[in-house]
Amino acid sequence: MNIICISDTHNQHRLLNIPYGEVLVHTGDFTEGGTKREVVDFFKWFAQQPHPYKVCIAGNHEFYLEKINTTQLAEIIPSNVHYLFQSSICIENVKFWGSPYSPINSRWAFSKTSNAIAKHWEKIPQDTDVLLTHTPPYNILDESEAEVALGCEHLRKRVEKIQPQFHIFGHLHNNYGKISRNKITYVNATSFNKNSKLINSPIKLRYLL
Repeated sequence: MNIICISDTHNQHRLLNIPYGEVLVHTGDFTEGGTKREVVDFFKWFAQQPHPYKVCIAGNHEFYLEKINTTQLAEIIPSNVHYLFQSSICIENVKFWGSPYSPINSRWAFSKTSNAIAKHWEKIPQDTDVLLTHTPPYNILDESEAEVALGCEHLRKRVEKIQPQFHIFGHLHNNYGKISRNKITYVNATSFNKNSKLINSPIKLRYLL
């Protein structure tokens, strides 16, 4: 299974050159202002991509998705798009689980304090194969421009416990790329670089079934 990873496109998704794969994943911040118009525009574009499975989560810019109810959500999500909110989907016997939360200040969408966010990570199923979060785990592809680690410590502990094959995220534009530690491949798929330019290519992963 080929998984194509993008994140942090901030309304510029149509400028991407996306390779084909069985699964296309977006790990949040597909809008800039987080308005309904932006969200609907992204979902429309996402649904048109040729990948058989399209999976996404929200990020801290998606204000509209944070405030609407499940009925309103169902009205705007295309039938062929899988939007994960503290939830999972199984694709060809591979379990994907996704969450939008980040340990950041409350003026952003889906934000939680460090302690409050821990209970959300406890809900990640033990049998998760591919984990999608907007925030990075602590000290893994999560440095600010000042070289300060901004990822979530509670998330890292949970990831190390459940041992998914892939953990895909974004949020920190300075740390595009992937690394492997203790049999887990961590992917910061941010499409924006530290200068807010859409220059990072989608990252292609191969999940071994």
